[in-house]
Amino acid sequence: MFVTGATQTRVTLAAMTSEAKAPTLAAAASAVMAEPDPARKTGAALTLAHDRRTGGLAGIGLPVPVARPKRPARPELRPPREMPRRRNLQTVKARVALLHALAHIEFNAIDLACDMIARFADFALPPAYYDDWCTVAGDEARHFRLLQRRLDHYGAAYGDLPAHDGLWQAATDTAHDLLARLAVVPLVLEARGLDVTPAMATRLRDAGDAESAAVLESIYRDELTHVTAGARWFRHCCDARSLEPRDTWQRLVRQNFKGQLRGPFNDGARAAAGLPQTFYRPLAAASQSRLKDPT
Repeated sequence: MFVTGATQTRVTLAAMTSEAKAPTLAAAASAVMAEPDPARKTGAALTLAHDRRTGGLAGIGLPVPVARPKRPARPELRPPREMPRRRNLQTVKARVALLHALAHIEFNAIDLACDMIARFADFALPPAYYDDWCTVAGDEARHFRLLQRRLDHYGAAYGDLPAHDGLWQAATDTAHDLLARLAVVPLVLEARGLDVTPAMATRLRDAGDAESAAVLESIYRDELTHVTAGARWFRHCCDARSLEPRDTWQRLVRQNFKGQLRGPFNDGARAAAGLPQTFYRPLAAASQSRLKDPT
């Protein structure tokens, strides 16, 4: 239906009034990203997931892109290359460093999930798309709180150590296209969690920290569902654009991911999530060939 002139003005004002009375899902997701305080951000993300699940945020609304989420004053953000490696977890200091790094990842992951909603609000996407990313946002908030409790157990807190800003850089690099975002964030970055989390949990358990190991094992189970959601919606968007998924994923990763795909890979978990070896192993092999070639 076409509307013009005064009629169009009345329709626009009515829509604005309605939105003021009933916040849209996109606006609510944007509000989570605008909250810098960790306690309030995680609370808002959990509320977002609950409200969506119970039907309180049925209206998607217009896109609300956010250039950069609000951040607390601490931790200090540094380039990823300046962050130390945490191989030996026998000391409390090393375990705190690992837990802090993971908490920072989960804190950023809340915003990444909300940006999947706020930036890419589109009536062409099925409601189940928004259901999935609201669930992911709630999961990431819960993960952050679990890790925060483990830091508290050691007399530490989120913000005590520096952290890197690589995760939001991936969001910035893929802000132009939902398909690129799906290719990189859930299917590269979060898929990497499937590879490394079980080994980290084992190392924590071997170091005598069974409680932290159990937290990582719980996070791992949720990560599997997140990668599954990413693979499902990546294929959905490929089908909508009449694109072949594997070749499209490889092209988008080459264009939009600045890092290297490196093993070892958890092939079984990746396959269970809908990401077969034929997607990522050719890119990983090419990355290794470039690293070994001095020219």
